[in-house]
Amino acid sequence: MNTDQQPKTLIDGAALLDAVEAFHRRFNAFPTEAAYVAVALWDAHTHLLDCFDSTPRLAFLSPEPGSGKTRALEVISTLVPHPMHAVNASPAALFRAVADEAGRPTILFDEIDTVFGPKAKDNEDLRGLLNAGHRKSGVSYRCVGDGGTQTVVAFPSYCAVAMGGLGSLPDTILARSVIIRMRRRARNERVEPFRARIHEPQGHALRDQLITWAEQVRPRVDGAFPDMPEGITDRPADVWEPLLAVADAAGGTWPERARQACVDLVTAVNEDDRASLGVKLLTDLRDHVFPGEVTVSTVEILHLLNGLEESPWGDLDGRPLNARTLSKTLKEYVTAKSKPISPRPLRIGGQIVKGYHRDDLTDAWNRYCPPPPESSVTSVTPLPLDV
Repeated sequence: MNTDQQPKTLIDGAALLDAVEAFHRRFNAFPTEAAYVAVALWDAHTHLLDCFDSTPRLAFLSPEPGSGKTRALEVISTLVPHPMHAVNASPAALFRAVADEAGRPTILFDEIDTVFGPKAKDNEDLRGLLNAGHRKSGVSYRCVGDGGTQTVVAFPSYCAVAMGGLGSLPDTILARSVIIRMRRRARNERVEPFRARIHEPQGHALRDQLITWAEQVRPRVDGAFPDMPEGITDRPADVWEPLLAVADAAGGTWPERARQACVDLVTAVNEDDRASLGVKLLTDLRDHVFPGEVTVSTVEILHLLNGLEESPWGDLDGRPLNARTLSKTLKEYVTAKSKPISPRPLRIGGQIVKGYHRDDLTDAWNRYCPPPPESSVTSVTPLPLDV
């Protein structure tokens, strides 16, 4: 038999993902076991991108510098197809690079807080690219040409994106992301120093195996609808579907580990106070302001919320929560009668004051807040009724 016609040896997908995970463990101190599983699966899914309807963003976020975000992106860059470090790339350059489907990059965006942080401005183009490119059908429309000869061009936006940054990201991007909350290494946590000249070739060898394996399993992965863990629906299911499909194709312990990682990381996001100030406000109103009360004045609500030590209301960009911000935030949600939640005149302690009624908040509590604790205790002494 002609050796050129001999079938290629099938790659053991589970063993290959084990090797990718081990490669990360050499250089990255991720915060949880779930993070190692998710990142290894994300690396592999970039080689099967056209098999999926969407691609999750991978977000390494931390409150402080020196938490290993850049190193994570460096290691990932050795394992994915066409890595493009985009920290200094213009929106126009990114649009054109992504539109080249033959050489479509995997975008690695370090210092993403400089794009979406509180001091950043005029980055709607990038936000739009990251949002639209989550879906295989996503396009970004731009005018191309000079002066009166411009034409509208639809640029394909679908591509894999991994990001690292301080703080958080816009909610629209967070909802499309696998979120890894990085932290500084403890003194007893050891990792190898990453030396590009030495370790890039090792990562590239694993990348080449991922390419070959992806071609072998593509027929099984293309169009697959993996079973979701109980409780994982809607946007989290969209985010995790490609990663679970990869795990199922790999076999071994990966299907089970992937689903446990999915539950762990989605649960962590749901419990993250930074995910939504609006939901945090609703939850604190339910747990710390309204237990046992039907109506509460705006003055007392602000007194109670601003005194909660574990909540952000006493220091929102250097100022405590005020009546205007309280009203503006709650108006984003509606009552059971589909009207915006708003303060109304109330009779409390024999006086007419502006405040909020429990009935207006109940529907939003049921829809947006996590389950209440077994008992809620307000940690601030209520104001006297005659104040």
